[in-house]
Amino acid sequence: MPRVSTLRTAWERLKEHPLSRVGPGLITGVADDDPSGIATYSQAGAQFGPNMLWTMPLAFPLMAAVQSMCANLGRVTGKGLAANIKTSFPPLVLQAVVLLLLVANTLNIAADVAAMGEVAELVSGINRHLMTALFVFGTLLLQLFVPYHRYVFFLKWLTVSLLAYAAVLFTVHVPWGEVMSRTLWPKFTPNANAAAVVVGVLGTTISPYLFFWQASEEVEDMHARRDSAPLICDASAAPAELRRIRWDTWSGMLYSDITAYFIILATAVTLHVAGITDINTAAQAASALRPLAGNFAYILFALGILGVGLIGVPVLAGSGAYALSEAMGWKEGLERSVGAARGFYGIIAVSVLAALGIQYSPISPMKALFWSAVINGVVAVPLMAVIIILVSKKSVMGDFTASRPLIILGWVATALMGAAAIGMFIPS
Repeated sequence: MPRVSTLRTAWERLKEHPLSRVGPGLITGVADDDPSGIATYSQAGAQFGPNMLWTMPLAFPLMAAVQSMCANLGRVTGKGLAANIKTSFPPLVLQAVVLLLLVANTLNIAADVAAMGEVAELVSGINRHLMTALFVFGTLLLQLFVPYHRYVFFLKWLTVSLLAYAAVLFTVHVPWGEVMSRTLWPKFTPNANAAAVVVGVLGTTISPYLFFWQASEEVEDMHARRDSAPLICDASAAPAELRRIRWDTWSGMLYSDITAYFIILATAVTLHVAGITDINTAAQAASALRPLAGNFAYILFALGILGVGLIGVPVLAGSGAYALSEAMGWKEGLERSVGAARGFYGIIAVSVLAALGIQYSPISPMKALFWSAVINGVVAVPLMAVIIILVSKKSVMGDFTASRPLIILGWVATALMGAAAIGMFIPS
């Protein structure tokens, strides 16, 4: 009995920890550094050393501004992004965006779970396909049968896994003077290869699935608090709620951005220095670290991939489910039971199981990741323009339209993503 009492006390302390009280911004930020993102950042560091570190300070205010607009949209209107698009734009706009989002998310999930299985095999020796199946069914069962307010508790604690990439830097030599210099004044030849890497980094940092997820999770959190209502109906709660969203989103994106910076840096001071300049998967990056930085760095890097994968896969599947359910007018929400939201959970199941099926098909996970990046690049630009228009309209946001600085940052992000999308179609 004393042991049970001790465990219960520890559980209560965990639930009261400040980390348990943060909002959707933290999970959204960590999901941004999913295994496919780690592969992109690793390639940037391996190929260009510290000369791609500048992309992270540039990306931070842009990604935070767009995610803030999505969070505000959800909390002010009490509706997700797809539901707001449905009421303000022609049906074709919503149909095209949701279809492309679902395809891109499924391909991205396939790449992520493949990386997780590969890393698990490296660490445990168990067959990668078996480990991939275990991860897929494990995350699916959690989403189907564990209520959101409990499931999100564990997701928040999984965000600690990103600290593994900061810890890696303590196991290797880092020339901090050069790092700071290259962050501010990079040295590289602006050619097609450099442009491709910049495109990849921006594309994996500012992703459409995160827009849908964060708006819907603000709605989910609002419904979880019985006394809450959309801010457009309860203006008295607006100052505190908008302040919370601002802090939550910007801090979550900062955590994500710093982690991506650390991943680029860790691979720059190990793989690039050793002449290893071609990295295709996150697992390959982890494996390459072993002879260079030792087993501890390798294990930390691998565990980080598994931790963020366990967050990224549910976010990818959930964002598509929110989008299609809102578009179709179905009941949706991770707090609902499977029986009460069959269409919503059906989309999650189909997305994840289709991604698992890709592992056993002739389709390469890297090909899946490539096409996911292409689709995301095509969708992101018009979708960001739609978001900015929505949060600027008084008919949608009432008295809580987005501020001018946020709008300016949003349009800058849209222009950069537009250039990145065009860059994807320029042959190397």
